[in-house]
Amino acid sequence: QVQLVESGGGLVQAGGSLRLSCVASGRTFSNYAMGWFRQAPGKEREFAAAISWSVASTWYADSVKGRFTISRDNAKNAVYLQMNSLKPEDTAVYYCAADLGVRRLKSGSPEYWGQGTQVTVSS
Repeated sequence: QVQLVESGGGLVQAGGSLRLSCVASGRTFSNYAMGWFRQAPGKEREFAAAISWSVASTWYADSVKGRFTISRDNAKNAVYLQMNSLKPEDTAVYYCAADLGVRRLKSGSPEYWGQGTQVTVSS
């Protein structure tokens, strides 16, 4: 089992920045691809960003590319999402996710999910 706990959400004005953190416990964190998803009110959960276990590769949804940066620190069992130039349409609950396979992670069916953290961007 892997437990994921997100933090760092909050209320920010449009154009501002937030940094989300996700700390993992349980199995060997460094073996897992990690990602962030988000779900806006009335919408389905969608992929935002992912990072390979080796940190060699990252992937982003077109909607966040150039504004969000995913990173990880395997020594701290943590993955981060730096969000810059935030827009009201970024308002959502953001979920951390983990899976041994990055393809399954990106498909939206990872093995593990966090509980989510709310991000609200005001105009």
